[in-house]
Amino acid sequence: MILRLAAQSLVARALTVGMTVLAIALSVALFLGVEKVRTGARASFADTIAGTDLIVGARSGSVQLLLYSVFRIGNATNNVSWDSYRDIAARREVDWIVPISLGDSHKQFRVMGTTPAFFDHYKYRGGRSLEIPQGHGLTDLYDAVIGADVAAALGYAVGDPIVVSHGLASFTAHDDQPFRVAGIVAKTGTPVDRTVIVSLAAIEAIHVDWKSGAKTGQTTPVEAIRDMDLTPTAITAALVGVKSRLQIFGLQRWINEYSQEPLLAVLPGVALQELWQIVGVAETALIGVSAMVVVTALIGMMAMIFSSLSERRREMAIWRAMGARPATILGLLVIEAMLMAACGAVLGLGLLYMGLFMGQPLIDAAFGIWLPIDPPSAREVWGLAIVIGAAALASLLPALRAYRMSLADGMMVRI
Repeated sequence: MILRLAAQSLVARALTVGMTVLAIALSVALFLGVEKVRTGARASFADTIAGTDLIVGARSGSVQLLLYSVFRIGNATNNVSWDSYRDIAARREVDWIVPISLGDSHKQFRVMGTTPAFFDHYKYRGGRSLEIPQGHGLTDLYDAVIGADVAAALGYAVGDPIVVSHGLASFTAHDDQPFRVAGIVAKTGTPVDRTVIVSLAAIEAIHVDWKSGAKTGQTTPVEAIRDMDLTPTAITAALVGVKSRLQIFGLQRWINEYSQEPLLAVLPGVALQELWQIVGVAETALIGVSAMVVVTALIGMMAMIFSSLSERRREMAIWRAMGARPATILGLLVIEAMLMAACGAVLGLGLLYMGLFMGQPLIDAAFGIWLPIDPPSAREVWGLAIVIGAAALASLLPALRAYRMSLADGMMVRI
């Protein structure tokens, strides 16, 4: 009975109630949207590299090694000698190993030297492989395969020339040995999109006339360079896959205790968790801001109920005259608030999923964050329940005032 009365009362005040419900819906959609983006970003972050068991580099920190080898952020403290790389590759536990050489750039995009095996073994988003729908991979010494963002930002197409610059912020270009765009990698949402990939031999080739980071002044003909032994002396890092998961920790311990030079082997998943703990403060702050938006909407609902008390005084007096007790009026206002919050929560959930359906492909294409459209999780359901419970608590203050008003009106003697 009281539920039906509360619903009819809300319908009678459809305009003000509708605005309040809309405010709650928008705040709930924002709160749940932040949660979806947070979990989607974390999953996409973790899916940047998949299928790689170990990342090997010079001894530094696990997060630093992950950042420069996978995300192309920062620089290595030291290189890994080619002899050490070959020792690791010769281990019986190793199924495959891909070397990586960093240090040069092209118009603020990082240049990475590697082998064709990179395109076979680099996986992302649960095991997806890199695809080159335009052109082909590394077949010639001066071939370059560019990421989708590089091609879009610079307007490159297959066959266009590319000149690599020495270092990350250098005005010195290797213009005597230009590259050619051999292929464009399909959009992945990973750092590969912002990378120019060349062969490991090409990195050695463009530095033939360089010594100690400076150009020697001579220019070796390209034909002579092609005939040289371009085996590198050092690399920046290596991605390693093992034959059996049971062998990962044994190989990791052997690399970390390698006596020839200080090396570090990290598990990508563990390093990602450490990195996520570092950025977790911003994540918590974002959740806090969205929660405050919900609180603001509930305060607005409470203010709306307060402002309507004077207008509804006659309504409450009529209820009292019909035999309703003050406790009934208190319960009526609390139920009204819960109904508004419930309608706002349902509407907010609908707005969220509408936004996900519309924005999922756009966000994936622009930022590489995949937002799954799944049914509400237990955490999200609990969040909605908390919103409804908080609405009930927020309505207690105006409901208590209405209780006292109705009690006073019921005790008045009318002549």
